[in-house]
Amino acid sequence: MTVGDERLQPNGSDAGSADVLRELLDGLAPELAAPVFMHSSWTEKRSESYERLAFLGDSVLGLAITTHLFPRLDPDQYGPGRLTKIRAQTVSGRSCRTVAERLGVPARLRAAVPDVAAPTVEALIATERVLASVIEAVIGAVYLQHGYDVAAAAVVEAFAPEIDEALEHPVDFKSALQERLAQRGETVIYAVVDETGPPHDRTFTVSAQIAGEQVATGAGRSKKDAEQQAARLALAEIVA
Repeated sequence: MTVGDERLQPNGSDAGSADVLRELLDGLAPELAAPVFMHSSWTEKRSESYERLAFLGDSVLGLAITTHLFPRLDPDQYGPGRLTKIRAQTVSGRSCRTVAERLGVPARLRAAVPDVAAPTVEALIATERVLASVIEAVIGAVYLQHGYDVAAAAVVEAFAPEIDEALEHPVDFKSALQERLAQRGETVIYAVVDETGPPHDRTFTVSAQIAGEQVATGAGRSKKDAEQQAARLALAEIVA
């Protein structure tokens, strides 16, 4: 563990616990709880889905993690660039999916799906973007009901393992790929090949091209996430 890491564990919480966030979710007012697990394809009015709450929760999540990390990490070791990477890894779609599973989101989606849409629920549950969006919607709803301080504390507890993982095992597949290609005198170019979803909930598909050839593609909720995914898959291809 690096300087200050021991202070990153939330007081009175076990790593991997989402108990506080779960209790807050269970206590949400009906008008906030109803849209949290409502996919846009399940309702005629898109405004009744989780999308707006996810938009809000995404900002609360990022601020909560940033505010938690900033005063606790040695400024000589953790400049803005390194902090940005740690935060990005902590709040990535993959991390949010893990927290969603820890919170029991798949089972809650199965319970919430209308009968007419039941055949689609398993495909949605298997989608990282859906689970990540739901956990953000949960955070957004908790923020609206309880305010920032309560929501932020619950977020830090729920994401504690992801914080630790980002500190102990930072992931930067783009740098690793670039270093490996440099040994071969090659470079990689990333290009966005597709964008789907509404403006506030986009999914980007990015290709990693080496020597003019597309080696891998990655998808993510931001261009940076998609590039990291493409780099990870490209690394696997060139070392295979």
